[in-house]
Amino acid sequence: MDSIIFDVDGTLWDSTEVVAKAWNNYLQKEEHMNITFTADQLKALFGKPLAEIAALIFPEHPVDEQSRLIDGCCEAEHALLHITGAPLYEDLEKALQILSAKYPLYIVSNSQCGYIELFLEKNGFGKYFRGHLCNGDTGLDKGSNIRQIADQNGLKSPVYIGDTMGDFEACRKAGVPFILAEYGFGKVPEPDMRISKPMDLITLFC
Repeated sequence: MDSIIFDVDGTLWDSTEVVAKAWNNYLQKEEHMNITFTADQLKALFGKPLAEIAALIFPEHPVDEQSRLIDGCCEAEHALLHITGAPLYEDLEKALQILSAKYPLYIVSNSQCGYIELFLEKNGFGKYFRGHLCNGDTGLDKGSNIRQIADQNGLKSPVYIGDTMGDFEACRKAGVPFILAEYGFGKVPEPDMRISKPMDLITLFC
């Protein structure tokens, strides 16, 4: 193993409470829609590409309207996250400090453009990561983005840390071992490895 690639939501932080508040406020006040999301509902959606999420939550609308609505939701969530941030998982920065001294770290997410940058800026974590890619940047699925960031940076034996079956399937497509963050949003029956907290990575790799 020569490098580590991380997911964001459910792996590095849990933004679902903040995002639910932002989406509800935008949809109810700006779009006058009678709709309410909970953090638990968003946990079941996060990890999917944004267009897929939009289709699931606005099925009665045409695709262009789904896109407009989800873009408005994302603008609202970015604005609120810039103010409040979101809870990080236990001892995350300590783990990143130790890991980044030994391995190059990267992020690949299915998020919209600007979301990873927001996470890094809000928490001051840019110094720990060498690069990142997301679905919003490339339009590609997560498996293709994992493969792309590995190829672009000459990573010979990366591992990916995520929390959903979608992450597991992306790793299989990319040919990269998958480590399940059991504290996250999903369940994966047969990951290559498991961690119950970020500091478990130090036990595994340092």
